Amino acid sequence: MSIDKNILAKKIEDLLPQTQCTKCGFTGCKPYAEAIANNEANYNQCPPGGIQGIEKIASLLNKPIIALNPMNGSERKRSVAVIDENICIGCTLCIQACPVDAIVGSAKNLHNVLNDWCTGCDLCVSPCPVDCISMQEITLQTGWDAWSQEQADKARKHFENRNLRLSKQKKIINAPTVDIDDKKKDIIAQAIARAKQRSQK
Repeated sequence: MSIDKNILAKKIEDLLPQTQCTKCGFTGCKPYAEAIANNEANYNQCPPGGIQGIEKIASLLNKPIIALNPMNGSERKRSVAVIDENICIGCTLCIQACPVDAIVGSAKNLHNVLNDWCTGCDLCVSPCPVDCISMQEITLQTGWDAWSQEQADKARKHFENRNLRLSKQKKIINAPTVDIDDKKKDIIAQAIARAKQRSQK
């Protein structure tokens, strides 16, 4: 008797580390779990879960243990984001990129990372226009040895709360006003110019 695809997807999602890093090729752990359940993705595409994660899902699916797909990345030690306060210009792009609200701060002010919330997804690194964010390893272990079910559950809750908040904000702001993207680009350009002036003094 085959299991319902929705139930299977939920079971698979519960076995994922909830880092929401998108390295699997999907927008989050839930969509990836749904893709596995629907035979649209393989169960070896989650680097944060590593070989232990593959073993868990393989056991659930009654399938063989296979190697992590190198196309999705490699199993690494757990890291957290670190922001260089001497370089940060307060552009808020990292805050917008963080899937679990682990970065706090406001425009034109220094941002800080909540280490207990950070999942090490590194999605905040690329958007930073001044390269002030780096990933710092905090464990010797990889995969589930570096991450607990409690941490995964908290990360999922933070991710869900963030999505709920953004959904509410989107409903409130439904009328087109200023071109936000252009305005944001101008603010960032001005901030970078100020940062360059400071470095030249």
